[in-house]
Amino acid sequence: MQRSRIILIVSILAALAVGFGAGFGYVKRQEASAVDPIVKQVINQDEGRSSAVDFSLFWQVWDRLHARYVDANALDTQKLVYGAISGMVAAAGDPYTTFFEPELNKKFQEEVSGAFSGVGMELGKRDSNLVVISPIKDSPAMRAGIRAGDIILTVDGTPVDGWSVEEAVSRIRGKKGTSVTLTMAREGATDVLTFTLVRDTIRVPAVDWRRLDDGTAYLQIMSFNANVDDEFSRAARDIAASGAQRMIIDLRNNPGGLLDSAVNIAGWLLKPESTVVQERFSDGLSQYLRANGNARLASLPTVVIMNGGSASAAEILAGALHDVRSVPLVGETSFGKGSVQQLEEFYNGSSLKVTVAKWFTPNGVSISDSGIAPSVKVTMDPKQFEANGWQIGTPGKDPQLDRALEIVRGLK
Repeated sequence: MQRSRIILIVSILAALAVGFGAGFGYVKRQEASAVDPIVKQVINQDEGRSSAVDFSLFWQVWDRLHARYVDANALDTQKLVYGAISGMVAAAGDPYTTFFEPELNKKFQEEVSGAFSGVGMELGKRDSNLVVISPIKDSPAMRAGIRAGDIILTVDGTPVDGWSVEEAVSRIRGKKGTSVTLTMAREGATDVLTFTLVRDTIRVPAVDWRRLDDGTAYLQIMSFNANVDDEFSRAARDIAASGAQRMIIDLRNNPGGLLDSAVNIAGWLLKPESTVVQERFSDGLSQYLRANGNARLASLPTVVIMNGGSASAAEILAGALHDVRSVPLVGETSFGKGSVQQLEEFYNGSSLKVTVAKWFTPNGVSISDSGIAPSVKVTMDPKQFEANGWQIGTPGKDPQLDRALEIVRGLK
């Protein structure tokens, strides 16, 4: 079944930050017209309307609001229309199904490109809370000490109760050099934490690698953004030419991004036609996305490291390597962002990001339900970082990396 998509994750970067990512397909839609900013006549009000829906209450409330509201002349009818659409979409009850007004849609598109201005953290929703999925490497958020799992309470003194991820992103993002103050709750902390961050240009790194002294290629994939395919291809060729004997892929705090890129990268790591991920749609149909690459690194003994900040496309890659090649997963259970969003764009620059499917690993494990559990659990309590002098990516100072090295040295 043909599905038009350039799938991403939803993910929204709140440095920005996009819900959190997740996966999306771009489908452009052209509509005929819109409600005039000053409503003298409503056109196209019957287009596409179901005969079983009584829409009279909407217009009754619309008329009553304009007739009774104390500052009726100050009402912006276009904002009312956007608000009505946003409320309808939010009523679906899915945190990843969202309506973007034109300005928010523009910011969202900037996120996909891998560069924007903000504080550098990926946001998501968990149990109605706005949660940091992961801070972006070398961003103001990471330098300030914000951690995956932190819960945002206020932005510049305003409580975030009821905010969508997109609204939080809009409030947190801003012009380079300006500041934003966030209060946060952290598991294990008795007091509320306050961070005043100076916004900066955020360039989301995609891939970094180095060869460790024992001949292990240590490859970090930080994001599946628009740059990841080229950066991974260069790194993969360098790894193959380096004579590395084994490889560790570090997906910690990777919020995801482009699904197509996860599939492309899997083509270097899995034999052709291996299933990378299953997409299951509301009509009961399933689509299997398969590896189609040179499999140049498929024979290299490999271990993956992940944690609670590994989401969406990162979970897809980890699940595929585990199910198809029995690659050990070291660390902590992943975030559990396993739904597919399709982005439909409209004539005035607005768009609808709508969940159209859910992701399952090749063996049928639902990523959405509970994330992906590690083969070897190694926890890293954030409270112990400073006390123990831990440093992510440094052998001897990174317990998860150290355990992964022990395991990968024993693989053949």
